[in-house]
Amino acid sequence: MPKRTWQPKVRRRLRVHGFRKRMQTTDGRNVIKARRLKGRKLLSVALTWRKMPPK
Repeated sequence: MPKRTWQPKVRRRLRVHGFRKRMQTTDGRNVIKARRLKGRKLLSVALTWRKMPPK
């Protein structure tokens, strides 16, 4: 049986999909802008392994 394709890594997740990566390109900035306008609580992937602060 072959190895599973999803081997999650926090560092790669942030480097590929993180806020700072999004801000490097025009399209990425447009993604952040669209999510702000829509009212998203999370604009990009976060450190989910840390405990999120209470509401």
